Amino acid sequence: SCVVSRSFGKRVENFQELKEAVASYCLNASEKIRSESLVAKAITVFVRTSPFQRSFGYYSNSKTIDFPIATNNSMETVKAAVSILQNIFKNGYRYQKAGVMLTGLSNAEDKKNLFSSDKDEKIKRLMRSIDNTNYRYGRSTLSIASAGVYKKWNMRREHSSKIDTADFYCLPTIKAN
Repeated sequence: SCVVSRSFGKRVENFQELKEAVASYCLNASEKIRSESLVAKAITVFVRTSPFQRSFGYYSNSKTIDFPIATNNSMETVKAAVSILQNIFKNGYRYQKAGVMLTGLSNAEDKKNLFSSDKDEKIKRLMRSIDNTNYRYGRSTLSIASAGVYKKWNMRREHSSKIDTADFYCLPTIKAN
């Protein structure tokens, strides 16, 4: 499985901001599985409020749906995730965290089927072009509108390390003299 989940920088109360976060997480998850030449059979979306702020009420929910045909298409995963979110979202709560999980991963090359068409090849080329552009110019250079622009809900990073430990080549090296 592939999970993309974050706690919000500030509590999210409206559906639009939650939808932006979930769409953004779908784009990241889809990009990750494409980079490994995988497709997902199902998607799970989950949301929760803080368990420590009881005065606002605690709420946590998730839902999983299967794709008709295993996919790594960002547009399909976002569409499915938004439909799930519409089912599990409840007004009046201050959401602390949301996430997306793609499950049933398998090799993309093994998934040729009776319903494959030229359209599938065009979408595959489109996804590859988007991934290459985002890799070259930075994540979210090319995105979809439902992922939002301003992202007020984004995680706060004032206290994070300035060293990028997620990139092996950016780690500090020690040289012996």
